[in-house]
Amino acid sequence: MWQFSLYVLALAVASITHLVYRWRNPKCSGKLPPGSMGWPLLGETLQFFAPNRTWDIPPFVKERITRYGSIFRTSFVGLPVIVSTDPDLNHMVFQQEGQLFQSWYPYSLRQIYGKQNVSTLHGYLHKHLKNMMLNLFGHGSLKNMLSDIESVATRNIEMWVGQGTVELKDATADMVFGLTAKKLISYDLEKSSENLRENFDAFLEGLLSVPMAIPGTAYYKCLQGRKKVMRILKNMLEERKQKPNKVKADFFDHVLEELKQANTILTEEIALDLMFVLLFTSFETAAMGLLVAIKLLTDNPRALKELTEEHEKILKERENLEAGLTWEEYKSMTFTFQIINETVRLANIVPAIFRKALTDIKIKDYTIPSGWVVMVSLPAVHLDPVNYKDPLDFNPWRWEGMGMKGASKNFMAFGGGQRFCVGADFARLQMAVFLHCLVTKYRWQPIKGGETLRTPGLQFPNGFHVKFFKKDYKMNQDPKSELANYPKQI
Repeated sequence: MWQFSLYVLALAVASITHLVYRWRNPKCSGKLPPGSMGWPLLGETLQFFAPNRTWDIPPFVKERITRYGSIFRTSFVGLPVIVSTDPDLNHMVFQQEGQLFQSWYPYSLRQIYGKQNVSTLHGYLHKHLKNMMLNLFGHGSLKNMLSDIESVATRNIEMWVGQGTVELKDATADMVFGLTAKKLISYDLEKSSENLRENFDAFLEGLLSVPMAIPGTAYYKCLQGRKKVMRILKNMLEERKQKPNKVKADFFDHVLEELKQANTILTEEIALDLMFVLLFTSFETAAMGLLVAIKLLTDNPRALKELTEEHEKILKERENLEAGLTWEEYKSMTFTFQIINETVRLANIVPAIFRKALTDIKIKDYTIPSGWVVMVSLPAVHLDPVNYKDPLDFNPWRWEGMGMKGASKNFMAFGGGQRFCVGADFARLQMAVFLHCLVTKYRWQPIKGGETLRTPGLQFPNGFHVKFFKKDYKMNQDPKSELANYPKQI
């Protein structure tokens, strides 16, 4: 009997050894990029999600670039992945959409964004939805939004002046979400019985966290937030169907009009997932971008001085000082666009973009097997010292003469190719207009917080607490003053 048991044990050990060997040495018709697949099933997931406080390339990626080069293999939660920090491969990934590569997101992200969200759709359906979104984010629509964005920015900053210390992370998120939700679904927090925005609080942290749907985890909070938002959107959809607006008031009206068409390819499930993703992505980039921009300007008085001079010049050249911003004035904000480019380059708000190989792909002596996922590491692109001298320095002057930068091999903060972010210009517009309203009329003073954490998404775990003043405000120099020991006013 003991001999049989020994045989079974030996067979089990041999089987496990074979499986581990096959795991660490995947099949490939050519030469796989170097790297490690980590532990079976778990892969190198924990190492990838390990938090760090640096603005530099994440340690997980940086260490492997040193060891393996700009293209290497790994595995996350049992998924074989090729990590690319190589400009040529990155360019190929974006330019060969639908031919060699296909947009792809991990199962955990699809559960949050929705199985029918626009990011995971392909071909004609994706193109159709993208054209619909241009009704909201196209050039003509943005020109019409300019005065609304300026009014919202002015109103919120004025409110912050009267509040004392403001936690800027939440304040910018509330401001940008309020504007975005109004344009998308006519949502008004003051008139609503539910706070829609608070359901998105844990999203950036949860989207790129270890996908464990256990109560208390960031991922679980993300899933619960999605359920609440989807319930609210579903109720709105039903109410609009019963009592439609006579005149199109928001993007939801355009979606409802499309759903009524006899030959439409849009379904209610796709429509609701679309609204959900737009609500999140269209405010998240601008809100985090503004937060990071103010933090960077706080630490760089020279850049703040030049930014202020640019916007004060706009006011000096304006015939009617009571008039609002014009589109021509917005387009003239050269240094502001440099600030925005540099901010999103350093922030790397979206730390990675995923694509799946549709066939075996040869690149630089390596083969990417069909079905494998390619993860483009944006921090490795944006912080490469070959392309950006002193890459960790906030240096908006490096963008001189480059205008409102789109996508290139070395700059892809808003993606690239066919899936270049439709809302990129909307985010830039909000950031530029807010900065105009801020630096022409107000000053601010950092109070506490401002520390960052990457998991790998960017977070401000302690917030960023700031006090705002009107420019004509004279600080109280009394040593007993509440502000006496605070840093110098910006």
